[in-house]
Amino acid sequence: MKVTVNRKAHFNAAHRLFKEGWSDEKNLEVFGKCSNPNYHGHNYDLVVSVTGEIDEETGFVMDMKILKEIIREEVEEPLDHKNLNLEVEAFKTLNPTTENIAVYIYNQIKPKLNKDLSLEVTLYETPRNFVTYSGT
Repeated sequence: MKVTVNRKAHFNAAHRLFKEGWSDEKNLEVFGKCSNPNYHGHNYDLVVSVTGEIDEETGFVMDMKILKEIIREEVEEPLDHKNLNLEVEAFKTLNPTTENIAVYIYNQIKPKLNKDLSLEVTLYETPRNFVTYSGT
């Protein structure tokens, strides 16, 4: 029987959505206020969902203390209170849209999990705008 466990996390980060080579007008047209050359910030909420079989010995799908530590090391420490465009290597060349941030988070966490566990990340940029990515 497969069960999904979930862990919530939170981080604050600034970013600017823009495409190199486009004029400021074109960036404003496509990305709106998010293309502000002086950046802007979000209070991101994250839900990390891990699905797998319940271990007969422990009763866990995954030890939540371990998941908490993985999220702290792979997401909160590298992203919290950072300017994503300037301080996170991946986003120096990748537009830090919510979609791209969710994929980045997935790619940071997935290698830290047992191979038999599946992962899904849901990243809220605002309470109404969010992205879910499960590696497919």
